[in-house]
Amino acid sequence: MKSLKQLKFNNTFHHLGKPFYSEVNPQGISRPFLVSASQQVAQLIGLRPDEIHTPYFIDLFSGQALLPGFQPLAMVYSGHQFGFYNPQLGDGRALLLGEVDCNAEKWDLSLKGAGMTPYSRNGDGRSVLRSSIREFLCSEAMAGLGIPTTRALCVIGGEDPVFRETVEKSATLVRVTQSHVRFGTFEYFHYTEKPEVLKRLADYVICHHFPESLESDEKYPHFFGEIIQRTAVMIAHWQAAGFAHGVMNTDNMSILGQTFDYGPFGFMEDYDPGYICNHSDVKGRYAFQQQPAIGLTNLNALGYALSSLMTNEDLIRKLQEYEPTFHACYAGLMRKKLGLLGAQDEDHDLWSDLLQLMENAGANYTILFRTLSEYSIDDTNTELRELFKDQEEFGAWLGRYNGRLKQQEDTGPSRQKRMKAVNPKYILRNYLAQRAIEKAEKEQDYSEVNRLLALLYRPFDEHEGMEAYADAPPDWGKSLVISCSS
Repeated sequence: MKSLKQLKFNNTFHHLGKPFYSEVNPQGISRPFLVSASQQVAQLIGLRPDEIHTPYFIDLFSGQALLPGFQPLAMVYSGHQFGFYNPQLGDGRALLLGEVDCNAEKWDLSLKGAGMTPYSRNGDGRSVLRSSIREFLCSEAMAGLGIPTTRALCVIGGEDPVFRETVEKSATLVRVTQSHVRFGTFEYFHYTEKPEVLKRLADYVICHHFPESLESDEKYPHFFGEIIQRTAVMIAHWQAAGFAHGVMNTDNMSILGQTFDYGPFGFMEDYDPGYICNHSDVKGRYAFQQQPAIGLTNLNALGYALSSLMTNEDLIRKLQEYEPTFHACYAGLMRKKLGLLGAQDEDHDLWSDLLQLMENAGANYTILFRTLSEYSIDDTNTELRELFKDQEEFGAWLGRYNGRLKQQEDTGPSRQKRMKAVNPKYILRNYLAQRAIEKAEKEQDYSEVNRLLALLYRPFDEHEGMEAYADAPPDWGKSLVISCSS
């Protein structure tokens, strides 16, 4: 582990040159203070955890100072937003500070809320404390669940007023990932008719993130296929976890297949395939059940952007791999959630029928599967049965489930242990995040943020004394409104 000044930087994206970004220094926020930081992410980039609490750390990641090795830049990209192409977006409030080399891995440090850039589009370039806390907690919660995601190093608060629907306090967040290249980065160079620049970008991404494609006789189709595979796996994990992203625009889609840019996200409470977590999504384009199809739509947009690098036949052939990959991954995840070993033809009907029963009963998605993890063939399972209104229908389903379990050897404690390792007891419920935000905003008390962080790193464990955090939300928690402005 190293101190901040000992971190090794190799800013490979900066080496690409001017077509890809604008050089911009951060505009620091006033009177910065540490809200919360992730020791896990600090260790990931090779930073000593004790560095987190130093004034120098706060100055750097509030935009007040630059570390030797930082070469701040705002990346240019475009993208399809709610189905419509926006020709130029770019980092309007974020800067790629630099790339840390640690144990043969490269980690981007991106400062969100760093002030205006050439791509701010009349915005102020700032982030607010509320949205920064939400992104920080969800980035780390997703990592705890084993879902592909970007990470977050810290949230730094400040005293500057920021005007949204109301006046809020400023904040910065440091996002950490191997690459900030998005689907929309390729779209920008395609639609501006710069095929040579696009090829340079593709070669850069392949070299640094998909080296196995260099060994293929079909370098670019192989590269595209890898992105398709990773995206399908990511969205399968979303669906199995009951997670809705909320803004699946192509500028929010990582070429690494990581959950990227947390805004009006939500973990589903009562099972509802039509769940819309984004109040701004009035037509339900990004509803929970739409996410797999939108993933394919976005990959089609990326494929069109890459059409100068491969034939239409190659593009179509690779895109046809998406649905089988998604369904295979999702099926595997659902079998694990049900504690099933092996694969049988009736398994699909078993979980799809359960989901229908859950929808009919308004059963809580996370609580149901966690309770199912306690299921015993030799018990009345009263707690589980009480989650369903129609006892006759659920009893019939339990009979089928019983029969399936009896076909495998571990029908008792070992199965329950396996199921608890994939069915979380704790998730980042919107009302829990809101409660932590209100404590931070009104009382300058960040203890709830840190308590949630510790809990969500180990979401499958019991956490004695924390059982209330696993409860279904109160009525006011179910009706929280989250929009893109969050």
